[in-house]
Amino acid sequence: MANGMKIYFSDVFSVSPEILEAYGAFNIALVNDLPLFVDPFLLYDSKNPAYQKLHEEIITYLCFLRDRALSGELTPGAISQWLLFKEIKQNWLGFSKTGNKGTGLGPEFARALSRNLTTAFKDFGTETVSHSSHIEKLGLLSGGVGRDHLSDFTTNLIKAYLLDYTQAFALANIRPEQRSRFRIERVRFDYATRRWQSDYFELPVINGDYVVLTPKEILTRDEAWINQTDLLDRFHDICVSLPDDALRAQVNEHFYSQINRKSKEKEVREAAMRTIEKFHSLLDYYIRWKEEHGSEAHKSANGKVRETYEQFVENVRTLVNDYLVGAEFYNGDHSYEQSMKRVMYLKHVIEDQGGHRLFYINGEPVQREVDLHVMFRLTWFANSEDLDLNAEVNNGRGPVDFKISKGSKNSTLVEFKLAKNTYLEKNLQHQVKIYEEASDTKQSIKVIMYFSDSELQRVMDILKRLKLTECKDIVLIDASPKASASKANEH
Repeated sequence: MANGMKIYFSDVFSVSPEILEAYGAFNIALVNDLPLFVDPFLLYDSKNPAYQKLHEEIITYLCFLRDRALSGELTPGAISQWLLFKEIKQNWLGFSKTGNKGTGLGPEFARALSRNLTTAFKDFGTETVSHSSHIEKLGLLSGGVGRDHLSDFTTNLIKAYLLDYTQAFALANIRPEQRSRFRIERVRFDYATRRWQSDYFELPVINGDYVVLTPKEILTRDEAWINQTDLLDRFHDICVSLPDDALRAQVNEHFYSQINRKSKEKEVREAAMRTIEKFHSLLDYYIRWKEEHGSEAHKSANGKVRETYEQFVENVRTLVNDYLVGAEFYNGDHSYEQSMKRVMYLKHVIEDQGGHRLFYINGEPVQREVDLHVMFRLTWFANSEDLDLNAEVNNGRGPVDFKISKGSKNSTLVEFKLAKNTYLEKNLQHQVKIYEEASDTKQSIKVIMYFSDSELQRVMDILKRLKLTECKDIVLIDASPKASASKANEH
């Protein structure tokens, strides 16, 4: 990258993206997590024997935990050794809005998992309806294990493979001075001693820490193939297809006794969940259906990974290289001055230089504010060393998108919002004032991006009602499709 602006693995380690592509690894950003995670179903359904073996090893470990839970051996010490894991932040994937530090797998996860293995999932590993056991099953009930935790747990259980995978690439493609030998804790589990073992790996190094690469073909975004939302979406179909007439009658009686014609969608889904919690075999019928449609999992995940690469790698790279590098975007000192300058330069790029195209994927505009925040963070990476950027800072009154600071007396709050946000008016009316008081700063910027005339009109109506139309700290960015110059001249 020009001017030493290095965001991605290929930039930092001087490896062509084509080499990474040929190896099958995702070109991660080394300044911020990207919203991808390992889907264990893609291991199970893979044609690669190595991935199939990884899935089997995950189930073996969970069965070990199940047996220990049922025999009462999950003492606090055992839980610490067997169930508490740190997030593998070095893969730069996950749900962190700034940097790569997540919460990891703490005591709450350990308690939920041990509880489930002695109650709803005490038959884990011995299912007869589905073709295999699946770790995702632990997250299907309302008292289950969260999506983020399942992702972190899965990544920890296949850590040895990922480290070997990264080491092989590093030895073949990365210069010796950019590699280092690391002793990594909790890499392999020894069932004889019932303890996790450490090992040594030679890995890419940045800022004193190692980097982990992940194969694209085991990644997905948003939801795993087996997930609770999809389970509830398919609840009716599952009930209809139950082969056991008696079970089907019991399930229907339990479900329909809780609802009527006036029941709202939320109430219907809650009734479905209560029915599933009473008849756990419904989980196995759902999982079997997902197994039998496994080819769709790969197709869906591949599409999501391609879209993620386009949005957060290709588009951000274009935004930085073609529009921002060498421009005033990366100059400035005072937090408010620099923040406003960058916001206004982004507005110029998006509205006047065709940059709006980088906020569309497959012809559709950015749908989620969190995606906007990640793109913002990736472009902001080159801020002055003495300026600090934090995301979703919580100062006691709730989170704000970004806080840019240079000491306690020089800080600016920046919020990026989509015009279609249903809570926009409430946010404008209350949040910034509250955040300013809590953060001891009087400088804040609201950036609102809109993609159509109707969205602009909605924002203007809100600003008018709140008497904010002249507020200089509210910046509107027009990311709507722009007519070409030739067509514009025809009118």
